[in-house]
Amino acid sequence: MSFFTLIGVEFSKIRRSKILFIMAAAAVLLWIPSVLNAKMNFGMQAEGISPENNFFIQGFLGMAWFMFPAGMVVATVLLSQTERTNKGILKMLSLPISTAKLCIAKFVVLTALAAAQILMMTGMYYVSAAISSGTQDYHFILPPLFVLKEISLIFLSAIPMIAVFWMFSVCIQTPVFSIGIGLASIVPSVLIISTKVWFAYPMSYPFFMITAEYGKLAANLDTAQVELMPWLPVAALITILCLGISCLRFGQAERR
Repeated sequence: MSFFTLIGVEFSKIRRSKILFIMAAAAVLLWIPSVLNAKMNFGMQAEGISPENNFFIQGFLGMAWFMFPAGMVVATVLLSQTERTNKGILKMLSLPISTAKLCIAKFVVLTALAAAQILMMTGMYYVSAAISSGTQDYHFILPPLFVLKEISLIFLSAIPMIAVFWMFSVCIQTPVFSIGIGLASIVPSVLIISTKVWFAYPMSYPFFMITAEYGKLAANLDTAQVELMPWLPVAALITILCLGISCLRFGQAERR
């Protein structure tokens, strides 16, 4: 079975799960407060940021700090549990397929789910911005190219974080513990981004990216900016290390 065929099989399993429904619900919940509190964006001009930019940034701050990472924690565990339902993982492991290839195929599907979640939340941003534009008689909708750049940065910066979450789900067989550790690892991000070693904590990457953009858009607000060195080498090392551990550990518990 080729690698791409394997990925196709994994995608077919997603359609029978509740992962996409959970992601869609999270996207809706994320933007409800922004619509209800749209008027507050006009009070942020003292920070040197326009109402439409503040509307975008505030929503995506909540997304990058907690909603998106939490969604990926749940999606990762659900993806892992899909194989354990009815001992499906044993059937897959009985096939002449490398466990490392199967593990990487699932990680590729997981990154696709991350992209899908970001796109859902972006779609809800436009819906929310359109609703707020009507209720506040002000144009809150930003140019698509600007939004595309921001969500692309969030997605790319999230790959090491996703690799860590995938390692948790592979190494920790109990779903409750895996979800608990994953969610607990998200919370310190708000503190770690203000330190000089933020690049060593992948769960803070998406939040740091959008916070850095906040500093660019708000003339009177000073935030730390992304420095590619040593961030990129560290992020690459973390991703490779976590995927390596995941590939080594994948299927070991079921083979006992």
